[in-house]
Amino acid sequence: MSEEKTPGTATATATTRPGRRTPLVIAAVAIAAAIGITAAVGLGGNDDKPAGSGSAVAEVVGGSDNTKAATVLDRPFTKPALVLTDTKGQKYDLRERTKGKPTLIYFGYTHCPDVCPLTMSNIAIARKQLPKADQDKLQVVFVTTDPERDTSAELAKWLPAAGDPSFTGLTGDFSAIQAGARQIGIGIDPPTKDKDGNVVSMHGAQVIAFSPTTDQGYVLYGEDATVDDYAKDLPKIIKGENP
Repeated sequence: MSEEKTPGTATATATTRPGRRTPLVIAAVAIAAAIGITAAVGLGGNDDKPAGSGSAVAEVVGGSDNTKAATVLDRPFTKPALVLTDTKGQKYDLRERTKGKPTLIYFGYTHCPDVCPLTMSNIAIARKQLPKADQDKLQVVFVTTDPERDTSAELAKWLPAAGDPSFTGLTGDFSAIQAGARQIGIGIDPPTKDKDGNVVSMHGAQVIAFSPTTDQGYVLYGEDATVDDYAKDLPKIIKGENP
């Protein structure tokens, strides 16, 4: 989970990377997976919930390879039942609009000083390396964790600059966004202000890839995934294959 501070609406300043806290439980799952261990972690206080609705079990399929950016989930996540508002101010049903399409979902915010724009840029650059037909198939959905400031209009300005005009930006009620993120193992907290008046936002920095054949979130990328990582994996993700 990334901790970032933004002084009001001024230019954001990042906390140093060594000082970042990562309480997001899915990060622990990914680490366990990278060394070949299957880990089960409760995300909502109910240890009996099935995967995709509050728990995650992850492992690297085909053996352990900690050089790979992608973690293939042994028990994929169900796509969140999110109905939010897009950059045109129209209702956007995430499940309905991305059904049967290869989809990357990321939760972040436009005032993020580093990780969010870097992630969007990396995916955008990798997407442009795909054949045109595959570019058209890929859906990239950015869901704001700061809906009070990230209006439809704000997302419409930020996304083309940070990523690509084809990316979908969504905003809406924070509690709905938080619940949707939790369904796929991503923790986010409501933005708060510190004693100096700086806005502090805590959010998980993972990208979840959903298969076009099952509509299940079966691959996880951390914030350190590079352009080359996405460029190598996207052709397989578009086909619903393991990267």
